[in-house]
Amino acid sequence: MTRRRFHSLNMFARGGTALAFTLAAASAGCSTAAETAPDPGKASDPIEVAAVPVETRSIDRFLRVTGSLVADAQAEVSAETAGRIIETPAERGTRVAQGALLVRISPQETAAQLQEADANAAQIEARLGLTPAHSFDRTRVPDVMNAKASLDLAEAEFNRMKALLDQKVISQSEFDQRRTQLEAARQSYQAAQNVADQSYRSLESARARIALARKAVADTSVRAPLDGLVVERLVSVGDYVTRGQRVATVVRVDPLRVELTVPEQQVSMIRVGQQVRLTVDAYPGEEFAATVRFISPALRSDQRALTVEAIAANKDGRLKPGLFATALVRHADAAPAMLVPASAVETIAGTSRVYVVKSNVVDERIVTTGERVGNTIEITSGVAKEEVVASEPKGRLSDSQQVKVR
Repeated sequence: MTRRRFHSLNMFARGGTALAFTLAAASAGCSTAAETAPDPGKASDPIEVAAVPVETRSIDRFLRVTGSLVADAQAEVSAETAGRIIETPAERGTRVAQGALLVRISPQETAAQLQEADANAAQIEARLGLTPAHSFDRTRVPDVMNAKASLDLAEAEFNRMKALLDQKVISQSEFDQRRTQLEAARQSYQAAQNVADQSYRSLESARARIALARKAVADTSVRAPLDGLVVERLVSVGDYVTRGQRVATVVRVDPLRVELTVPEQQVSMIRVGQQVRLTVDAYPGEEFAATVRFISPALRSDQRALTVEAIAANKDGRLKPGLFATALVRHADAAPAMLVPASAVETIAGTSRVYVVKSNVVDERIVTTGERVGNTIEITSGVAKEEVVASEPKGRLSDSQQVKVR
């Protein structure tokens, strides 16, 4: 009984010693943690930053709109006379000058018609006695001159008969016969003059037919009506074409027209003569110059938009009709802008912010950006004039952080 009690007391003593050792270790650990923890009231050192004031000045503002490139002129060239195609010197893509041959039609039929018209006119000219040195004068027409000679002879005979009648040498019936002959000669002379006038009118008609025949011969050569490019050739050698049948399409691509669509809300920003900067997907990173030439007088009711036309030079032919274009139209009445360095704007997840420095403390501002001008960017909301912003936050700054301005 005494031995069992002593063993229990020994176990209790050992347990107390272990507990004391554990409490001492815990106390030492707490003391060490307390000694190494930072003081929450102690502030970190300020970050050194460079700061610049918000700049206010006028900039070039641009309205961004879209549209398509269109040929300045397009001609659907048709045959003006019927016939069979014998030559097609212009192929697709050929650059042609105004008057260049596109298609040639056989001239045999039209040449024969011209020859016939020339012969008819020459026949009438011979009848009228016309020469290149003399213009038409009906008194010089041979038939008229013969009738005038007959009239003169009849008048002379009549005057002699009248004298003989006074002398009672001839009878009254003979005198009346001479007077009738005189009147007939006078009528013949008048008729000859009328015939000469009619023949001259026939000559004018024949000459008109000559002009038509010459035009028909010329029309066998179908020519380009303007400087440009052959987009389509619709006939080949051996084809028979009729009058009015389309044979080719020619477009003028220098300059090009740019048809732009301007939303109703931005109509007031457009003026004739404004400069336009064009970009097309075919030439990434390149800009082409254009000028506003025409503004539609009315909006399109189906789109509530205004059609604007600009002209772009295209001497090298790189721009093509039909290309989709994005246009930046320079705003005529641009208001001053607030600008900060582009490096002062941090954009994370689509949200832009700047850090305004006041009394060595930064104020984080959510901002809205506008035009980019060189190394600066416009701030449309979020900052005020004459405020100072950190020029290179580089992800080091946060709201209410103390800084030291360099």
